Amino acid sequence: MSFLTSLCIVLYLAHISSHTTAIPTPDGMLPNGNFELGPKPSNLKKTMIIGKYSLPKWEIKGIVEYISGGPQPGGFYFAVPRGTHAARLGNEASISQYVPVEAGSTYSLTFSATRTCAQDEKLMVHADGDSGELPIQTLYSTDGGDTYAYAFKAIRSTVKVTFHNPGIQEDPTCGPLLDAIAIKKMPPLKYSAGNFVKNGNFEIGPYVFKNFSTGVLLLPKIHDIISPLPGWIVESLKPAKYVDSRHFNVPSGLSAIELVGGRETAIAQIIRTIPNKFYRLTFVIGDAKNGCHGSMMVEAFAARETVKVRHESQGKGEFKTGVLKFKAISNRTRLTFYSAFYHTKLHDYGHFCGPVLDDVKVWFY
Repeated sequence: MSFLTSLCIVLYLAHISSHTTAIPTPDGMLPNGNFELGPKPSNLKKTMIIGKYSLPKWEIKGIVEYISGGPQPGGFYFAVPRGTHAARLGNEASISQYVPVEAGSTYSLTFSATRTCAQDEKLMVHADGDSGELPIQTLYSTDGGDTYAYAFKAIRSTVKVTFHNPGIQEDPTCGPLLDAIAIKKMPPLKYSAGNFVKNGNFEIGPYVFKNFSTGVLLLPKIHDIISPLPGWIVESLKPAKYVDSRHFNVPSGLSAIELVGGRETAIAQIIRTIPNKFYRLTFVIGDAKNGCHGSMMVEAFAARETVKVRHESQGKGEFKTGVLKFKAISNRTRLTFYSAFYHTKLHDYGHFCGPVLDDVKVWFY
């Protein structure tokens, strides 16, 4: 074969390669996102993973441990509710994976992350140039089931997703425990007939694990600029929780929002309005039938008006409708909802909960 022929073949193969695009990752678990495929025994030193590519489908950096759920040396107990194994990120450690996506689309990552030591722990999430920091000191559930969502807009057809522990602790193995990691492509938002609110029934949201869920925590916008709840802004200090009808009682449809952080949890949406026109805002509140009890109250704001809707929860999944009439004072009106009180489960005071919000609608009065 001549040199010219060989060169032509090389150029042709390069051309084909440059125009071949990987199929975007479908909604669901990332490859080995549940870490059930472990390193070879020869690549483990006790629980420490040895080798950059020793954890299948992942690239690791720093002190990364391959953990089995249950009792640990030193009296610790690591809960792994969605399987048997998890990855623990020590001082300045990270795990990464290249994920094929559709450029220009918005995606949401859903993952379980729990602190494992008494010290303050944080987790950084990086995806296609975007990054967010999760302060995971607060445990919202007591069974190791805290699940978070992080949204990003893909600007390339392949995205490097990285989970990084930026902390430096006295114990170099201290750090977040990562369990299941999944991805979901967000569909475009549309208005529904007779409603100026987009995604007012919260049916469009992050991926929810099917076999076990304590809800998905949605980060405040200071930690995640792109909301994993399309159309809505989590504009508070604490996250809101996305709950599904498979694991919780919701007023209607498949999903709703649980306001788990009292006055520190608020969600909002800015809608188009006509100045001096009157509008009617309706919404449903209640409890998710998850043992959350007590005197609940959700406050709603629109333009210069506000309403407080009370609900005496027995933890049985009951709901009521709130109504607010308001006069628009500009061509944009912010709707805001937050819980006035803090709540925990009746038989588990370490498990934060709160009133459920659903079916938010605005129309001409």
